[in-house]
Amino acid sequence: MSIAADGDKELQGISLRSLPKISLHDHLDGAVRPATIIELAEDAGLALPASDAQALGEWFAAQSDSGSLVNYLKTFELTVGVMQTADGLTRIAREFVEDLADDGVIYGEVRWAPEQHLAGGLSLDEAVEAVQQGIEDGEDAVDHSGRSIRVGQILSAMRQSDRSLEIAELALDNREAGVVGFDIAGPEDGHPASDHSEAFDLLAENFFPVTVHAGEAAGLASIRSALIDGRALRLGHGVRIVSDLDVIERDGDEVQVKFGDLARWVRDREIPLELSPSSNVHTGAIEAWGTELADHPFDLLYQLGFSVTVNVDNRTMSRTSLTRELALLVDAFGYDLDDLEAFQFNAASAAFLPVEEREELVEMIADGFRND
Repeated sequence: MSIAADGDKELQGISLRSLPKISLHDHLDGAVRPATIIELAEDAGLALPASDAQALGEWFAAQSDSGSLVNYLKTFELTVGVMQTADGLTRIAREFVEDLADDGVIYGEVRWAPEQHLAGGLSLDEAVEAVQQGIEDGEDAVDHSGRSIRVGQILSAMRQSDRSLEIAELALDNREAGVVGFDIAGPEDGHPASDHSEAFDLLAENFFPVTVHAGEAAGLASIRSALIDGRALRLGHGVRIVSDLDVIERDGDEVQVKFGDLARWVRDREIPLELSPSSNVHTGAIEAWGTELADHPFDLLYQLGFSVTVNVDNRTMSRTSLTRELALLVDAFGYDLDDLEAFQFNAASAAFLPVEEREELVEMIADGFRND
Protein backbone atom coordinates (compact mmCIF):
# COMPACT_ATOMS: atom_id res chain seq x y z
CA MET A 1 0.00 0.00 0.00
CA SER A 2 1.12 3.59 -0.61
CA ILE A 3 2.41 6.00 1.99
CA ALA A 4 -0.35 8.33 3.22
CA ALA A 5 -0.03 12.11 3.09
CA ASP A 6 0.92 12.16 6.79
CA GLY A 7 3.67 9.59 6.21
CA ASP A 8 1.76 6.65 7.69
CA LYS A 9 1.36 3.28 5.99
CA GLU A 10 -0.37 0.05 6.82
CA LEU A 11 1.76 -3.08 6.84
CA GLN A 12 0.15 -6.47 7.38
CA GLY A 13 -2.97 -4.57 8.43
CA ILE A 14 -1.10 -2.49 11.05
CA SER A 15 -0.57 1.26 11.06
CA LEU A 16 3.16 1.95 11.29
CA ARG A 17 2.46 5.06 13.34
CA SER A 18 0.85 2.94 16.06
CA LEU A 19 3.97 0.82 16.56
CA PRO A 20 6.34 1.64 19.47
CA LYS A 21 9.55 3.28 18.26
CA ILE A 22 12.92 4.49 19.52
CA SER A 23 14.49 7.69 18.17
CA LEU A 24 18.24 8.10 18.66
CA HIS A 25 19.37 10.69 16.11
CA ASP A 26 17.01 13.65 16.13
CA HIS A 27 18.19 17.28 16.18
CA LEU A 28 16.17 19.82 18.18
CA ASP A 29 16.98 22.65 15.79
CA GLY A 30 16.05 20.35 12.90
CA ALA A 31 12.58 19.65 14.28
CA VAL A 32 11.02 23.06 14.85
CA ARG A 33 7.45 23.33 13.62
CA PRO A 34 7.20 25.81 10.72
CA ALA A 35 4.21 27.43 12.45
CA THR A 36 6.33 27.98 15.56
CA ILE A 37 9.12 29.55 13.50
CA ILE A 38 6.63 32.02 12.04
CA GLU A 39 5.26 32.93 15.48
CA LEU A 40 8.72 33.45 17.02
CA ALA A 41 10.48 35.05 14.05
CA GLU A 42 9.13 38.57 14.52
CA ASP A 43 10.44 38.90 18.07
CA ALA A 44 13.73 37.39 16.91
CA GLY A 45 14.01 39.93 14.11
CA LEU A 46 14.18 37.25 11.43
CA ALA A 47 12.98 37.69 7.86
CA LEU A 48 11.35 34.54 6.53
CA PRO A 49 11.13 33.25 2.95
CA ALA A 50 7.45 32.39 3.44
CA SER A 51 4.65 33.68 5.65
CA ASP A 52 2.54 30.55 6.17
CA ALA A 53 3.49 27.22 7.67
CA GLN A 54 2.79 25.11 4.57
CA ALA A 55 4.90 27.31 2.31
CA LEU A 56 7.69 27.54 4.85
CA GLY A 57 7.75 23.76 5.21
CA GLU A 58 8.03 23.43 1.45
CA TRP A 59 10.89 25.95 1.43
CA PHE A 60 12.83 23.91 3.98
CA ALA A 61 12.32 20.75 1.94
CA ALA A 62 13.47 22.39 -1.30
CA GLN A 63 16.55 23.91 0.29
CA SER A 64 17.51 20.68 2.02
CA ASP A 65 17.14 18.32 -0.94
CA SER A 66 20.29 19.64 -2.63
CA GLY A 67 22.65 16.70 -2.27
CA SER A 68 25.02 18.91 -0.27
CA LEU A 69 25.53 18.79 3.50
CA VAL A 70 26.88 22.35 3.42
CA ASN A 71 23.70 23.68 1.77
CA TYR A 72 21.57 21.50 4.04
CA LEU A 73 23.14 23.04 7.14
CA LYS A 74 22.37 26.58 5.96
CA THR A 75 18.66 26.06 6.66
CA PHE A 76 19.46 25.96 10.36
CA GLU A 77 20.03 29.72 10.39
CA LEU A 78 16.25 30.15 10.66
CA THR A 79 15.57 27.49 13.26
CA VAL A 80 18.52 28.41 15.47
CA GLY A 81 17.51 32.05 15.10
CA VAL A 82 14.23 31.48 16.99
CA MET A 83 15.97 29.43 19.69
CA GLN A 84 17.87 32.18 21.52
CA THR A 85 15.60 32.69 24.53
CA ALA A 86 14.63 30.44 27.42
CA ASP A 87 10.95 30.65 26.47
CA GLY A 88 11.70 29.77 22.86
CA LEU A 89 13.86 26.79 23.80
CA THR A 90 11.32 25.53 26.31
CA ARG A 91 8.44 25.78 23.87
CA ILE A 92 10.33 24.09 21.04
CA ALA A 93 11.54 21.28 23.32
CA ARG A 94 7.99 20.72 24.60
CA GLU A 95 6.61 20.56 21.07
CA PHE A 96 9.46 18.24 20.06
CA VAL A 97 8.43 15.73 22.74
CA GLU A 98 4.75 15.99 21.81
CA ASP A 99 5.56 15.42 18.15
CA LEU A 100 7.64 12.35 19.03
CA ALA A 101 4.77 10.87 21.01
CA ASP A 102 2.36 11.54 18.13
CA ASP A 103 4.78 9.57 15.95
CA GLY A 104 4.61 6.54 18.24
CA VAL A 105 7.99 7.13 19.89
CA ILE A 106 8.29 5.79 23.44
CA TYR A 107 11.92 6.80 24.03
CA GLY A 108 13.88 9.51 22.29
CA GLU A 109 17.20 11.29 22.52
CA VAL A 110 17.27 14.91 21.38
CA ARG A 111 20.61 16.36 20.35
CA TRP A 112 21.42 20.04 20.15
CA ALA A 113 24.41 22.37 20.51
CA PRO A 114 24.05 24.74 23.50
CA GLU A 115 26.88 26.96 22.23
CA GLN A 116 24.64 28.00 19.32
CA HIS A 117 21.91 29.38 21.58
CA LEU A 118 23.64 32.13 23.54
CA ALA A 119 23.01 35.16 21.29
CA GLY A 120 20.08 36.31 23.45
CA GLY A 121 22.15 36.39 26.61
CA LEU A 122 21.56 32.89 27.98
CA SER A 123 24.38 31.04 29.70
CA LEU A 124 25.13 27.46 28.73
CA ASP A 125 23.53 26.19 31.94
CA GLU A 126 20.43 28.32 31.42
CA ALA A 127 20.03 26.98 27.90
CA VAL A 128 20.25 23.38 29.09
CA GLU A 129 17.78 24.09 31.89
CA ALA A 130 15.32 25.68 29.43
CA VAL A 131 15.43 22.66 27.13
CA GLN A 132 15.05 20.28 30.06
CA GLN A 133 12.01 22.22 31.28
CA GLY A 134 10.45 21.85 27.86
CA ILE A 135 11.19 18.14 27.77
CA GLU A 136 9.58 17.62 31.16
CA ASP A 137 6.57 19.73 30.19
CA GLY A 138 6.19 17.63 27.05
CA GLU A 139 6.51 14.37 28.95
CA ASP A 140 3.83 15.55 31.39
CA ALA A 141 1.49 16.53 28.55
CA VAL A 142 1.95 13.13 26.89
CA ASP A 143 1.37 11.38 30.22
CA HIS A 144 -1.85 13.33 30.75
CA SER A 145 -3.03 12.14 27.33
CA GLY A 146 -2.76 8.53 28.48
CA ARG A 147 0.47 7.76 26.66
CA SER A 148 4.07 7.52 27.85
CA ILE A 149 7.38 8.86 26.58
CA ARG A 150 10.82 9.54 27.96
CA VAL A 151 13.37 11.86 26.32
CA GLY A 152 17.02 12.50 27.18
CA GLN A 153 19.34 15.25 26.00
CA ILE A 154 22.52 14.70 23.99
CA LEU A 155 24.71 17.81 24.07
CA SER A 156 26.58 18.42 20.83
CA ALA A 157 29.78 20.42 20.53
CA MET A 158 30.40 22.07 17.17
CA ARG A 159 33.42 20.33 15.70
CA GLN A 160 34.67 23.46 13.89
CA SER A 161 34.85 25.45 17.15
CA ASP A 162 37.04 25.21 20.25
CA ARG A 163 34.37 24.74 22.94
CA SER A 164 34.17 20.94 23.04
CA LEU A 165 35.85 20.62 26.44
CA GLU A 166 33.46 23.21 27.86
CA ILE A 167 30.46 21.34 26.43
CA ALA A 168 31.81 18.03 27.75
CA GLU A 169 32.03 19.59 31.22
CA LEU A 170 28.49 20.93 30.79
CA ALA A 171 27.24 17.45 29.92
CA LEU A 172 28.89 15.95 32.98
CA ASP A 173 27.48 18.69 35.21
CA ASN A 174 23.98 17.83 33.97
CA ARG A 175 24.20 14.05 33.84
CA GLU A 176 21.72 13.82 36.72
CA ALA A 177 19.51 16.51 35.20
CA GLY A 178 18.44 14.98 31.90
CA VAL A 179 21.64 14.85 29.83
CA VAL A 180 22.41 11.29 28.72
CA GLY A 181 25.14 11.69 26.10
CA PHE A 182 27.67 13.83 24.22
CA ASP A 183 28.18 14.35 20.48
CA ILE A 184 30.18 16.44 18.03
CA ALA A 185 28.31 17.85 15.05
CA GLY A 186 28.78 20.32 12.22
CA PRO A 187 31.14 20.15 9.22
CA GLU A 188 32.64 16.67 9.38
CA ASP A 189 35.19 16.78 6.57
CA GLY A 190 38.40 18.35 7.90
CA HIS A 191 37.29 18.30 11.53
CA PRO A 192 38.00 14.80 12.88
CA ALA A 193 37.21 13.65 16.39
CA SER A 194 40.94 13.78 17.17
CA ASP A 195 40.66 17.59 17.21
CA HIS A 196 38.64 17.22 20.41
CA SER A 197 40.70 14.64 22.26
CA GLU A 198 40.75 16.61 25.52
CA ALA A 199 36.96 16.55 25.70
CA PHE A 200 36.76 12.87 24.81
CA ASP A 201 39.42 12.00 27.37
CA LEU A 202 37.43 13.75 30.09
CA LEU A 203 34.23 11.96 29.12
CA ALA A 204 35.96 8.57 29.02
CA GLU A 205 37.48 9.16 32.44
CA ASN A 206 33.98 9.78 33.75
CA PHE A 207 32.33 6.88 31.90
CA PHE A 208 29.98 9.18 29.98
CA PRO A 209 28.33 7.92 26.76
CA VAL A 210 29.46 9.36 23.44
CA THR A 211 28.10 9.25 19.90
CA VAL A 212 29.95 10.98 17.08
CA HIS A 213 28.76 12.22 13.70
CA ALA A 214 31.01 10.22 11.38
CA GLY A 215 30.77 8.58 7.98
CA GLU A 216 28.21 11.10 6.71
CA ALA A 217 30.20 13.83 4.91
CA ALA A 218 33.61 12.15 5.34
CA GLY A 219 34.86 8.61 4.96
CA LEU A 220 36.61 5.81 6.78
CA ALA A 221 39.25 7.99 8.43
CA SER A 222 36.50 9.96 10.13
CA ILE A 223 34.82 6.79 11.39
CA ARG A 224 38.14 5.47 12.64
CA SER A 225 38.81 8.70 14.53
CA ALA A 226 35.32 8.61 16.05
CA LEU A 227 35.96 5.12 17.41
CA ILE A 228 39.57 5.52 18.50
CA ASP A 229 39.84 9.17 19.50
CA GLY A 230 36.19 9.71 20.44
CA ARG A 231 35.55 6.28 22.00
CA ALA A 232 32.16 6.48 20.32
CA LEU A 233 29.61 3.91 21.44
CA ARG A 234 27.48 4.75 18.37
CA LEU A 235 28.16 6.29 14.98
CA GLY A 236 26.04 9.25 13.91
CA HIS A 237 24.99 8.06 10.43
CA GLY A 238 28.12 5.96 9.74
CA VAL A 239 26.75 5.07 6.32
CA ARG A 240 30.14 5.37 4.60
CA ILE A 241 31.37 2.31 6.48
CA VAL A 242 30.15 0.58 3.30
CA SER A 243 33.34 1.86 1.64
CA ASP A 244 35.21 -0.74 3.69
CA LEU A 245 33.21 -3.56 2.14
CA ASP A 246 34.07 -5.24 -1.15
CA VAL A 247 30.99 -6.89 -2.65
CA ILE A 248 32.37 -9.93 -4.46
CA GLU A 249 29.12 -11.46 -5.67
CA ARG A 250 25.42 -10.71 -5.30
CA ASP A 251 22.74 -13.23 -6.26
CA GLY A 252 19.30 -12.12 -5.13
CA ASP A 253 19.33 -11.97 -1.33
CA GLU A 254 22.68 -13.78 -1.17
CA VAL A 255 25.69 -11.47 -0.88
CA GLN A 256 29.37 -12.38 -0.71
CA VAL A 257 31.41 -9.61 0.86
CA LYS A 258 35.01 -9.12 1.86
CA PHE A 259 35.25 -7.04 5.03
CA GLY A 260 37.89 -4.46 5.73
CA ASP A 261 39.22 -4.36 9.29
CA LEU A 262 37.20 -1.29 10.23
CA ALA A 263 33.91 -2.60 8.86
CA ARG A 264 34.46 -5.96 10.55
CA TRP A 265 35.14 -4.24 13.86
CA VAL A 266 31.96 -2.14 13.64
CA ARG A 267 29.86 -5.16 12.64
CA ASP A 268 31.37 -7.66 15.08
CA ARG A 269 31.31 -5.27 18.04
CA GLU A 270 27.68 -4.38 17.17
CA ILE A 271 28.46 -0.65 17.16
CA PRO A 272 25.09 0.93 16.28
CA LEU A 273 24.74 2.92 13.08
CA GLU A 274 22.36 5.88 13.43
CA LEU A 275 21.20 5.75 9.81
CA SER A 276 18.82 8.44 8.56
CA PRO A 277 17.62 7.32 5.11
CA SER A 278 15.99 10.50 3.75
CA SER A 279 18.63 12.80 5.22
CA ASN A 280 21.43 10.61 3.86
CA VAL A 281 19.94 11.09 0.38
CA HIS A 282 19.43 14.83 0.83
CA THR A 283 22.96 15.54 2.09
CA GLY A 284 24.71 13.37 -0.50
CA ALA A 285 25.97 10.93 2.12
CA ILE A 286 25.15 8.03 -0.23
CA GLU A 287 26.21 9.72 -3.48
CA ALA A 288 28.77 6.97 -4.15
CA TRP A 289 25.89 4.48 -4.42
CA GLY A 290 23.14 6.61 -5.97
CA THR A 291 20.69 9.43 -5.48
CA GLU A 292 17.48 7.60 -4.58
CA LEU A 293 16.45 5.99 -1.31
CA ALA A 294 16.43 2.60 -3.03
CA ASP A 295 20.17 3.11 -3.60
CA HIS A 296 20.82 3.49 0.13
CA PRO A 297 23.13 0.75 1.44
CA PHE A 298 20.83 0.34 4.45
CA ASP A 299 19.65 -3.08 3.32
CA LEU A 300 23.17 -4.34 2.57
CA LEU A 301 24.29 -3.32 6.07
CA TYR A 302 21.22 -4.94 7.60
CA GLN A 303 21.64 -8.20 5.70
CA LEU A 304 25.32 -8.35 6.71
CA GLY A 305 24.43 -8.12 10.39
CA PHE A 306 25.34 -4.52 11.24
CA SER A 307 23.39 -2.96 14.09
CA VAL A 308 21.26 -0.63 11.98
CA THR A 309 18.83 1.85 13.48
CA VAL A 310 16.36 4.13 11.70
CA ASN A 311 16.31 7.86 12.42
CA VAL A 312 14.97 11.15 11.07
CA ASP A 313 18.00 13.41 11.64
CA ASN A 314 16.04 16.62 10.91
CA ARG A 315 12.27 16.33 10.68
CA THR A 316 11.65 19.85 9.42
CA MET A 317 14.35 19.88 6.75
CA SER A 318 13.46 16.45 5.38
CA ARG A 319 9.71 16.88 6.02
CA THR A 320 9.66 13.47 7.59
CA SER A 321 8.90 11.42 10.68
CA LEU A 322 10.12 8.11 12.01
CA THR A 323 6.90 6.54 10.76
CA ARG A 324 7.57 7.90 7.28
CA GLU A 325 11.18 6.69 7.29
CA LEU A 326 10.02 3.18 8.13
CA ALA A 327 7.37 3.35 5.41
CA LEU A 328 9.96 4.43 2.85
CA LEU A 329 12.20 1.51 3.82
CA VAL A 330 9.28 -0.90 3.50
CA ASP A 331 8.61 0.37 0.00
CA ALA A 332 12.27 0.33 -1.00
CA PHE A 333 13.30 -3.05 0.41
CA GLY A 334 10.12 -5.02 1.09
CA TYR A 335 10.55 -5.22 4.85
CA ASP A 336 7.90 -6.79 7.06
CA LEU A 337 6.95 -6.20 10.70
CA ASP A 338 9.69 -8.52 11.95
CA ASP A 339 12.29 -6.36 10.21
CA LEU A 340 10.87 -3.14 11.64
CA GLU A 341 10.80 -4.70 15.09
CA ALA A 342 14.46 -5.69 14.73
CA PHE A 343 15.37 -2.06 13.97
CA GLN A 344 13.59 -0.95 17.15
CA PHE A 345 15.31 -3.64 19.21
CA ASN A 346 18.65 -2.41 17.89
CA ALA A 347 17.79 1.15 18.87
CA ALA A 348 16.55 0.16 22.32
CA SER A 349 19.76 -1.76 22.97
CA ALA A 350 21.78 1.27 21.85
CA ALA A 351 19.97 3.83 24.00
CA PHE A 352 22.09 5.76 26.49
CA LEU A 353 20.27 4.21 29.44
CA PRO A 354 21.10 1.67 32.17
CA VAL A 355 20.69 -1.91 31.01
CA GLU A 356 17.58 -2.44 33.12
CA GLU A 357 15.81 0.43 31.38
CA ARG A 358 16.94 -0.75 27.97
CA GLU A 359 15.47 -4.15 28.74
CA GLU A 360 12.19 -2.47 29.65
CA LEU A 361 12.17 -0.74 26.26
CA VAL A 362 12.78 -4.06 24.53
CA GLU A 363 9.78 -5.53 26.38
CA MET A 364 7.60 -2.54 25.47
CA ILE A 365 8.54 -2.93 21.81
CA ALA A 366 7.85 -6.66 21.82
CA ASP A 367 4.48 -6.12 23.52
CA GLY A 368 3.55 -3.32 21.13
CA PHE A 369 4.36 -5.29 18.01
CA ARG A 370 2.53 -8.36 19.38
CA ASN A 371 -0.57 -6.42 20.43
CA ASP A 372 -0.79 -4.74 17.04
